[in-house]
Amino acid sequence: MSRLTIECALSSLDGQDKPFKELFNHGSLNIEIYKPEGVDPQQPHRRDEIYVIASGSGYFVNGESREKFERGEVLFVPAGVVHRFEDFTSDFSTWVFFYGPEGGESA
Repeated sequence: MSRLTIECALSSLDGQDKPFKELFNHGSLNIEIYKPEGVDPQQPHRRDEIYVIASGSGYFVNGESREKFERGEVLFVPAGVVHRFEDFTSDFSTWVFFYGPEGGESA
């Protein structure tokens, strides 16, 4: 991989029945594109993750908090924490970076 662009990432979702696609992995790092339609059905993940909002806006539930998000924002979710995107715009998409061991890294 020399470059990952949002346009290429989003076009890789065309014709797929899932709202995400893994695009790169190296060691413990996995990079995905994620573009849910209408509702975010996520369940907690086993590894720490970072979202970088590529487009759109809405609200992000992360454990007990619910905050607005917008394009360009970076969001962190520790392994095992309930989280989801809510009330997001139709153009919403995000990069997802999973890393580290199952159960998350120690603080």
